[in-house]
Amino acid sequence: MRQTSPVLALRQARQQLLETGQCPVGVLDERLVRSWHRSLAAGLAPAGRAATDHAGSASLRQALANSHALLAHSRPVMEYVFEQVRHSQSVVVLADPHGMLMHTLGDVSFVGKAERVALTSGASWHEAHRGTNAIGTALVERSAVEIHGGEHFLERNGFLTCAASPILSATGELMGVLDISGDHRHGHGHTLGLASTAARMIENRLMLATCKRNIRLHLHTQPEGIGSMAEGIVALSDDGWVVGANRVGLALLRLSVGDIGATLLERVLDVRLDDLLSRHKRRPQQVQQLRLHNGAVLFAQVQVDAAVLPVTNLSVLAPAPASHCDALAALDTGDARWRSAADKARRVVAKPIPVLIQGESGVGKELFARALHASGPRRAAPFVAINCGAIPESLIESELFGYVAGAFTGARKEGSLGRLREAEGGTLFLDEIGDMPLPMQTRLLRVLQERTVTPVGAGKAVAVDFALVCATHSKLAEAAEQGRFRHDLYYRINGLTVQLPALRERSDFAALTERLLADLSPEREVQLAPELLARLSAHAWPGNLRQYASVLRTACAMLLDGEDTLDWAHMPDDLVDALQVGDVAKTVVVEPAVTQAPQSLQALGHAAIQQALEAARGNMSLAARQLGISRQTLYRKLRPAA
Repeated sequence: MRQTSPVLALRQARQQLLETGQCPVGVLDERLVRSWHRSLAAGLAPAGRAATDHAGSASLRQALANSHALLAHSRPVMEYVFEQVRHSQSVVVLADPHGMLMHTLGDVSFVGKAERVALTSGASWHEAHRGTNAIGTALVERSAVEIHGGEHFLERNGFLTCAASPILSATGELMGVLDISGDHRHGHGHTLGLASTAARMIENRLMLATCKRNIRLHLHTQPEGIGSMAEGIVALSDDGWVVGANRVGLALLRLSVGDIGATLLERVLDVRLDDLLSRHKRRPQQVQQLRLHNGAVLFAQVQVDAAVLPVTNLSVLAPAPASHCDALAALDTGDARWRSAADKARRVVAKPIPVLIQGESGVGKELFARALHASGPRRAAPFVAINCGAIPESLIESELFGYVAGAFTGARKEGSLGRLREAEGGTLFLDEIGDMPLPMQTRLLRVLQERTVTPVGAGKAVAVDFALVCATHSKLAEAAEQGRFRHDLYYRINGLTVQLPALRERSDFAALTERLLADLSPEREVQLAPELLARLSAHAWPGNLRQYASVLRTACAMLLDGEDTLDWAHMPDDLVDALQVGDVAKTVVVEPAVTQAPQSLQALGHAAIQQALEAARGNMSLAARQLGISRQTLYRKLRPAA
């Protein structure tokens, strides 16, 4: 929090303004000086009352109707923000672009004071009516601002400390202001940052809602930043013009609001729209590496609804794997069992029903959970993942439930929220919940039943709101029968159970491989030699996707400059042994004299085909799926060489 002027200096500066029309140089922030001058020009007196301007019921209803979209997308964010400042004698306020308050959430202990200065719906906090204040000044300055105590032009507002940030549309239009106001004696250095972050959350939600019919680029300087609050979002027309952007997107592309609608994408990035869409067709959801014309590197992910593109561009898009366009659909590479699990989970994501994900280690349970969160109405709020088997038992209570200051030796002086409260408004993901100690299962059950958390050392419970997703590789029903897991907790978390298939059971091995290679090697297109792909698809993969991705990552690192095809030479020796000897020995009956693996790639491919056919009992379609090739390709490979 910036250093505020001493009370005496503020009084002297205000007195000099009244007597001479000028503020002393260097005493006040330039924005504050400008605001004081505007307040004086509006005919306001520091010791006087605010100019009365409170909307009647009809005017307020009309204002609310005009800002319907802003209200709809702001309310969930405001509720999340209010939970962070609850019990700090504060109110969270949303104002329209004219400074009229449309929605407030307030601490009961502070609401009375707030109402006395008309900090309620329908009141105007425009500078012309209330003088210098965070809402009115943020509107005029179009930037985040904090007004503390005596910095308010009207003395009657001096008990407040207020932090406000403007909310802009995708085209830079001023939509409103998000404000956090409280007692100046309880001001916190992080309040302005919280208000600014909340405004960005609202802006991003508004942009995604209003730009559904546009091609969208999600940008960041690091690939991991895409999908986070720090990402840039840029909306494009179907012929490549920048038609909208959030503030981060403009900054990353070195553009200003005035450039929206007047800039072609290829004028700022070293890429054409057709090339972007072509890559999107080959590898949907792949993070692409792009360059600005000054050489700076950005990472981008394309999001596009094929149904709204012109016919000329439809040819570059791959058909959607499902009828949905969400984060779950982006992970769908064609396996029927995986898709069935996603469809079931998708139906309950907006309902208060916990989801239990089961599957072997490495099948992608956390990835599925993150996609489920991103596909639901809580996607703008936190996703908090906790590995119940990785937290030491001595720390799990304070880690999950938090603690108050001084709760125990070594506790941080400011206390800790705890992971459960960090998930407020979002999704709590409890991985390997079967490994949670029994005493903690009891406390977790109470949290889920009462929807409250009591931090360590606190005497008062705190309300919590989160969606619950759990995951386990163990059979919880059996663990409950054996007394290793509480029956009542099992029933509480088992709202909907979905089973993710093991890698060896999936029918989309080839498509999955292509997706993994695109993620692991975004800078160049890498493929697998067909014979090697066939043997990899027949491998048991005890570590599932985690193991397979690790193998591919190492193999990609073994590629020489100019190589783009992974073959046997790029594989780890132990895997080569398993593929050429171990798997064959398990499934193919051979004569003792020929137990060694075939030495040529052609012979190796033929052996893999024979193995698949025998395992499928002659079913050509099933064998082709196991090999990751089409049935026509399988028939062609079985023809005698000419």
